[in-house]
Amino acid sequence: MLLRQLEYLVALARERHFARAAASCYVSQPSLSAAIRKLEHELDVPIVRRGHRFEGLTPEGERVLLWAHRILAERDALRQELSAMRGGLTGTLRIGAIPTALTAASLLTTPFVARHPLARVRLDSLSSRDIARRLAAFELDIALTYLDDDALGPVRRTPLYEERYLLLTPEDGPLAGRPVARWASIAEQPLCLLSGRMRNRRIMNEYFAADGKPAVVAAIETDSVAGLYAHLTAGHWSSVISHAWLPMFGVPAGMRVIPLEHPAHGPRVGLVIADRTPEPVLARALLETARQAGVREALDRLLDTHLRPGGPAGPAGRPSAG
Repeated sequence: MLLRQLEYLVALARERHFARAAASCYVSQPSLSAAIRKLEHELDVPIVRRGHRFEGLTPEGERVLLWAHRILAERDALRQELSAMRGGLTGTLRIGAIPTALTAASLLTTPFVARHPLARVRLDSLSSRDIARRLAAFELDIALTYLDDDALGPVRRTPLYEERYLLLTPEDGPLAGRPVARWASIAEQPLCLLSGRMRNRRIMNEYFAADGKPAVVAAIETDSVAGLYAHLTAGHWSSVISHAWLPMFGVPAGMRVIPLEHPAHGPRVGLVIADRTPEPVLARALLETARQAGVREALDRLLDTHLRPGGPAGPAGRPSAG
C-alpha cells in the first residue's frame, strides 16, 4: 500500500468526482482510478461504489477512508516533528473557526506566523457541526469555537475569552443616551441580527427570552458578521454584537456601542483539538502562541477603549470605524 493511493482516496471522497479528484492530485483520471483499484485489490475489499459516475464509498471504503486520514495525518506529524528538529516548523496549519470567532483569529495567527515564518496557515469559516466532523476526520488540526458545544465530541479545550454582548445603535436613536441597555428594550428597535441557524443568535435569543421577549423578530437577518455590519453603516438599524467583532469592524461612524445589563459574560470561546496522541505539532505551536498572546486581555482593552467616555464610542468622543 502506497501513501499516494491513500491520498487519491481522500481526494476522491472530498471531490466526489473522479476527474476533479485526479485534477486536484495533478494526475490523469485513469492513473487515479487504477491506483484505487490496486488499493482495493491489496486490501481485498470493495472501496468505491461504481456506476456511470462516482456513487460514494462502500461501508468498507468509509473505514479505509478514516484510516487513510489517520495515516496521512501521522505522516504530516512526522514531517513537522523533523522540521522542528531542524530548526523551524514547516507545513500548513489547518484552522476551522465559527464565523462569529473568525474576527478574533488574527490575534492568534499573526503572532503564530511571526514566530514560525516557514509555516503557513489555512483558516476556514465553518459551522460548529462541520468543525466537529472535520476534526474527527483529520481534516483540521485545530478549531476556534464555542467550548460548551456538546457536538464537538472528544476534544481538548483551551479557553481564550468569554463573549461580551453590546448594543450597537444609531447615535440619534432612542437608546443611544443610556449607559446600559436591556435586552427587552433592544427588542423594540429596528433590528439587524444574525440568522437563527447560527449558534450566536440562539444564545442571544435565550437572553431576550430571559428578559421577557421570547419571540424577537429582526427585520434583516444575515449569516455573516460582515453582512450585518454592511447594514449597520446605513445608520437605521440596531444590532447586538460580540466584543470579539471590534478588532475587525470597530464602531461605524454615527453609531454608539452600549453595554448590556446582563449577562456580564457570555459563553466561552476557545481552541479545540481532537483528543488523540500525538497532537499535531503545528496545533501545539498555536496553543503555545495562544498562551502568550493574551487574547482575552486584548479584547477587553479594546472594549474599554470604545466604552470609555471620550473614547471612540464614548459620549464625548467622535464615533469611528474602529
